[in-house]
Amino acid sequence: MPDYGHDLLFGVFVPPSAQQADAVLALAQRADEAGLDLVSVQDHPYNPQFLDAWTLLTTIAGATSRVRVFPNVANLPLRPPAMLAREVATLDILSGGRAELGIGTGAFWDAIEAMGGPRRSPGESVAALREAIGVIRALWAPGRGTRLAGEHYSLRGAKPGPFPVHDVGIWVGSYKERMLRLTGELADGWLPSSPYAPPEQLAAMNAIIDKAAAGAGRSPRDVRRLYNITGSFAGSGSEFLQGPPKAWAEQLTGLALDEGISGFVLMVNDTQAIDVFAAEVMPAVRELVAAERAGQGARTAVPEARAAAPAAGNSGAVLGVAPTPDSGGRLSAERLWDESERPRGPRPAAGARYSTAGRALAQELVAVHDHLRGELSRLREMIEQVAAGSLDPGTARSEIAKLTMRQNQWTVGAYCESYCRLVGTHHTIEDQSLFPGLRSLDQRLAPVVDRLHAEHLAIAGVLERVDTALVALVSSPATGMPALRSAVDLLTDTLLSHLSYEEGELVEPLGRLGPELYG
Repeated sequence: MPDYGHDLLFGVFVPPSAQQADAVLALAQRADEAGLDLVSVQDHPYNPQFLDAWTLLTTIAGATSRVRVFPNVANLPLRPPAMLAREVATLDILSGGRAELGIGTGAFWDAIEAMGGPRRSPGESVAALREAIGVIRALWAPGRGTRLAGEHYSLRGAKPGPFPVHDVGIWVGSYKERMLRLTGELADGWLPSSPYAPPEQLAAMNAIIDKAAAGAGRSPRDVRRLYNITGSFAGSGSEFLQGPPKAWAEQLTGLALDEGISGFVLMVNDTQAIDVFAAEVMPAVRELVAAERAGQGARTAVPEARAAAPAAGNSGAVLGVAPTPDSGGRLSAERLWDESERPRGPRPAAGARYSTAGRALAQELVAVHDHLRGELSRLREMIEQVAAGSLDPGTARSEIAKLTMRQNQWTVGAYCESYCRLVGTHHTIEDQSLFPGLRSLDQRLAPVVDRLHAEHLAIAGVLERVDTALVALVSSPATGMPALRSAVDLLTDTLLSHLSYEEGELVEPLGRLGPELYG
């Protein structure tokens, strides 16, 4: 796709960890001091380990002087658009015009519903976002009481204001065709993430946005293109954002000129990455793009660097630990998530080495998961015994409560993010959490780690449904059994799918990073 001609923006995506609040604020301040343009945070209100996005963004705005701040992206089902409009405008006023709005339809519906939010189908989600953008824009436009009638959001005479002090951008996180069309028709910006939309997919997605923009009487240039990215400054530069700053600069310049990307938002966990990004990558990209736009550039193409990195998966004989494949079979018609949207981690680098301790850690992950698979089979057997009348529902509920999967409640997972001891070694990891360690050692795993944690929360909700169905079965055996079977079928689908995904993404990193995690 062509260069849309927007000014270039560079920023960071900081993790909103409640346990490391001071460190999160320090990352934002370093980005400000280093001369970056943007600081963003993810918005998952249902995650008890995360700081509230709007409170954090307000704190960041107060502790910085130049960066623009925005949610990456706001969770619409838990952020009513009328209130969101007031919040963004207020922050823009208080920060002197430094607020933007990233917004999405939301996901992980069990977790959203647990917080009192609505459960929406994909079609309903797109329609709700369309209505929400209309509500937000109406409340930012001077005038009398505003009335909008919508299926999901309405205004019944609400008075506009307060008003932002600059033209706040509404940047939509979108990937599928309906959402991409909405982005072209209504949004000020497009905000995908590289693990979900790798570079080689951008052209086709941009084409959908451009066509929709033209169909709505807009110019494709009306939609700024931003890109959440993750990478490492180690490596040869032969893969996307895996190499020295010079390779990054060439690759990001290619995205700016060929795909129209004008905003690059780096997922970070440490100040060193911020410093290198700001001091070495940002000025080089700006210089290369400016030269090309002026007709002076002799940009070096790096096509091989723009290929997507496939999933880590099974590294075969090198690692010697094989993830359990997903059979693909499903018992329930209900889906808690779209498996096609799962981010994938980096593929093993050529010549990657795996220690004995790393192999043991990877094997332990599979072993614990196998234990959970066995417990799932035991659960299904107990349900059939209840159906046959050979096991009392109360006794079954008591037995289920003893299972590992139930005791862990899947808020932190059976193995990942848990405090455990590595079998066969003397290294205790009781005081450490696996996910933060993986994220710290390989930032490319951050989207996978976030996705796994969100799926853990979703599985917790399914376990609650199984328990509720067992309680209902006691009072109404005739009607309760179909509901119980339905809940257990859903648990089977989600748990087995999740375990395979987790192994496929983490077995290789565990084998590679194991000694550093717990050494």
